[in-house]
Amino acid sequence: ARTVMTYTARKCGICFQPPSIVLIYKEDSKDKIRQRIMPVRNFSKFSDCSMAAEQLKNNARHKAYLERVSLRQLRKLYSLLKGHLGGESLAESLEKFQQEETIDPEEDMNKLDDKELAKRKRIMDELFEKNRKKKDDPDFIYDIEVDFPQDEQLESCGWDMESDEEI
Repeated sequence: ARTVMTYTARKCGICFQPPSIVLIYKEDSKDKIRQRIMPVRNFSKFSDCSMAAEQLKNNARHKAYLERVSLRQLRKLYSLLKGHLGGESLAESLEKFQQEETIDPEEDMNKLDDKELAKRKRIMDELFEKNRKKKDDPDFIYDIEVDFPQDEQLESCGWDMESDEEI
């Protein structure tokens, strides 16, 4: 019977020459820090970073090692490699990735295609999960009650009036 090995990822990075993802991890059964180099094959400046990240994470050879590495981090590493292959500097690639991973509140999401909309929703979901208060958080309070001031004048909106007429 083979025992299931568990690994704790310490650092994950990218090597441009030759193209590879480098993982520094600790084997939980031993007290050794090791390095695993996973070559990146069949990837060009036209490749899809999300798909490549998912394929690497689900690859049978690397799955156990990458279990605790987020898909977002792998996407970021592939994005940096894609930028490098396209001739961008590391700083330009990082800036581009940061812009892609932030949501512009003024952007009209009704005008986006399905792929871009799904990407924005994924980013919002990740941000929500990151900011959400969980039961285990030290500052978690169950059933917060808030009293809103009654003496202030309520502000009316133009669309409030329009909807009243239709009813």
